[in-house]
Amino acid sequence: MASSARIEQALEAALAHAEASGCPPKLAAAVRHAVFPGGARIRPRLCLAVARACGDSDPALADAAATAVELLHCASLVHDDLPCFDDAATRRGLPSVHRAYGERVAVLAGDALIVLAFQALGLAAARSPERLAPVITTIARGVGMPFGIVAGQAWECEARVALSDYQRAKTGALFAAATTAGAEAAGAPSDAWRALGEWLGEAYQVADDIRDVAADPALLGKPTGQDVALGRPSSAREVGLIGALEHFRRLVACAVEAVPPCRGADALRELVRAEAERLVPRQFALDLARMAA
Repeated sequence: MASSARIEQALEAALAHAEASGCPPKLAAAVRHAVFPGGARIRPRLCLAVARACGDSDPALADAAATAVELLHCASLVHDDLPCFDDAATRRGLPSVHRAYGERVAVLAGDALIVLAFQALGLAAARSPERLAPVITTIARGVGMPFGIVAGQAWECEARVALSDYQRAKTGALFAAATTAGAEAAGAPSDAWRALGEWLGEAYQVADDIRDVAADPALLGKPTGQDVALGRPSSAREVGLIGALEHFRRLVACAVEAVPPCRGADALRELVRAEAERLVPRQFALDLARMAA
């Protein structure tokens, strides 16, 4: 089965489990709204790609790890869009969860997604229970304190932060969790896979900084200009758009180089390159360079 089909099927199964009879209907609808339709699903795709490169000996656990990573990402977006943070009106071209269902339900939906992520992992432990603890630990580390995405969001509440620390936590940590957990779900050593996630995660954040300045919000599916409006750390603000583009290219090259030797190495490198082109298309970068010249 193709990765995209595996991911959507696993996410649907996780939500169906949560939507059992008796669940508050508005909460169930808000959670579904947060997850479907999805974005690029790059984090779960990376997780499954690494699991396959490592043999994919427990597909159910790999699917659960990918599902957990995506549900946690969706939870972070729900909370990120809240009025106390970005107060974003749209996400993925649709009303953000708090605009569609109200702020109170949005807070609860984000919380529910976090819990659902770990429920999905627990339900998939039957075949390889000895692998569950490292997978849970890895994914939890990518979300919580001191260096996960919660810490990344918290840096926005501080008076001063190093840009690299902010980017590693807010975006890179969950990418690193995705690649590392993919290896662990397959019962393989995971240390060699962390760098791929870290480099690609940082590249994603730099691309987001660039697009926040220069992309069309209608095409992006969310508001732009948020970094300046909210005073957030940004590569584009710190080194300019051209400097950020150059940094993005360096990070992508590092991510490609970081793919360990394995039977799926070529496919993984192509995945990284394709995502780089999707995030910052070559023509878009050329147009920016011409405008800055």
